Amino acid sequence: MPQALIIGAGDGLSASLARLLAREGYAVALAARNTAKLAALAAETGASTHACDAADAGQVAALFRAAGEEAEVVVYNPSYRTRGPIAELDPAEVQKSLQVCAFGAFLAVREAARRMEPRGRGTILLTGASAGVKGYPQSASFAMGKFALRGLAQSAARELHPKGVHVAHVVIDGGIRSARRPETGEDTMLDPDAIAATYWHLIGQPRSAWSWEIEVRPWVERF
Repeated sequence: MPQALIIGAGDGLSASLARLLAREGYAVALAARNTAKLAALAAETGASTHACDAADAGQVAALFRAAGEEAEVVVYNPSYRTRGPIAELDPAEVQKSLQVCAFGAFLAVREAARRMEPRGRGTILLTGASAGVKGYPQSASFAMGKFALRGLAQSAARELHPKGVHVAHVVIDGGIRSARRPETGEDTMLDPDAIAATYWHLIGQPRSAWSWEIEVRPWVERF
């Protein structure tokens, strides 16, 4: 049974991914700072749950030893943002955004690469955002973190693709539908199940035509 590790799991995109991967025969491991919130999803999908601070090198290494040694798919989902004018941003909050969005992703890619390279196969998917390609006002910290994530993805793809490891960055350009963010029109928000289907397509891409980046957005979203 192939294994998948989802870091930064929650009740949105991560849940859709967990359900899809479980249906496709994967043994799924879910990692989050708070695992209590994952109980229902774990029961539904048969997934294991693991407490992990994605920005802590020791905890990420321990996570991979416990649940990622044989992972064929690793998904990095965590994000953190603080909004406000640049002149008023709290440096500690900006640092946290960089640690969660970018440094944690580096830790995950590092651990995954160490295991996938010797096997010559595997897929690493990094969840990005509009802020990774265009910086918005009063969102400098998030833009910094997501731009760094995109740079990591591009560098890792160029390094690891020739070694058989597929790295892809998914730009989520728009709001994701959820119970907290219900649909306000006809498909005006991204359906998390539809995004998960895009991740599944990346996982199954033939290596003769690998994508290192793909954007997904609702049909009404402005470019």
